[in-house]
Amino acid sequence: MITVSVLVTIDIPWARSLKDKRGVVRSLVERLRQRLHVAAAETGMQDDVRAGEVGFAVVSGSRAAARHQVDETLRFIESELLGRAEVRDVAQDETELE
Repeated sequence: MITVSVLVTIDIPWARSLKDKRGVVRSLVERLRQRLHVAAAETGMQDDVRAGEVGFAVVSGSRAAARHQVDETLRFIESELLGRAEVRDVAQDETELE
């Protein structure tokens, strides 16, 4: 079993309040859960108005399938944020259990 955990840091330069920022982050997290069926959550930077942190995880029986799902999810995030925010950093951790 392969587990890939991904932490995505995003910039929301136009946000003027936590309400603006949370609208972007919560929308992204919900869409990840509903459309791609990945475990996702806002994981940090809750008090930073112009930045957010979203984590998601993928579990699979094969490394290739897990990496494919991660790549697909990252492309989805880029397209969802287009014009509203941008990805600043992506960190990944892969764990294999036998």
